[in-house]
Amino acid sequence: MLIVGMSKTTLLDYPGCVAVTVFVGGCNFRCPFCHNGGLVLDPLSQKSYSEEEILEFLKKRKKILKGVCITGGEPTLHADLPEFIWKIKELGYRVKLDTNGYAPNVLKELIDGKLLDYVAMDIKNCPDKYALTTGMSGSLDIDRIKQSVNILKTSSVLYEFRTTVVKEFHTKEDLLKIAGWIQGCSHYYLQQYQDNENILDRIVHNPTGIDSGEESSFHGCLHGYDKEEMEQMADVFRQIPGMTGEVALRGIGA
Repeated sequence: MLIVGMSKTTLLDYPGCVAVTVFVGGCNFRCPFCHNGGLVLDPLSQKSYSEEEILEFLKKRKKILKGVCITGGEPTLHADLPEFIWKIKELGYRVKLDTNGYAPNVLKELIDGKLLDYVAMDIKNCPDKYALTTGMSGSLDIDRIKQSVNILKTSSVLYEFRTTVVKEFHTKEDLLKIAGWIQGCSHYYLQQYQDNENILDRIVHNPTGIDSGEESSFHGCLHGYDKEEMEQMADVFRQIPGMTGEVALRGIGA
């Protein structure tokens, strides 16, 4: 595992569970609004941790921590992910996986092997704008995403879908299309886009002149909807027939 970060204690990343968050490097998407751009574009430049360091930390914190959130980057890119999770489960921890859903075979393997207790899958946009939103125009196979959605909706594992809402990518009509796609899900979160220095698009167009080797057309000009607009969007979702689960906001600022 290419482990490039660790948050030693979190009350936010794993719902209802005091947890540690483990970050892995690398991703197969290039979403301009990704808030972990450094992990995606240049993971080898980040501080790394060995599996042994993580497992030793978990052994020492068993009386305090109850869960481990594995995020990134995209964890399912790593072939040794199942083995790593198995070692964590052996210590008695619950495991939450954050994923973009582009590896449905891996997701199914982990669920069938009872290695996951919770899954958070990003729904980047409605299907017809997925390639644009993920920076994968011309090469994205939307069927993989649809398979992962169906796997979660029909599994017994706890899960959530979530969408980071960005003005340049998401209109009200796009969100309504998402609602029709994932209706019947147990939990859906609309996340407010928050700008920071680690946004992938900002790194691509770093004013220091550092060349990331990536291309983007937004040049750091991304914007989130305000609190009132986000609340209105959530209310629209709640009124849609078939949206039987919880619809909530996350990461709301001013």
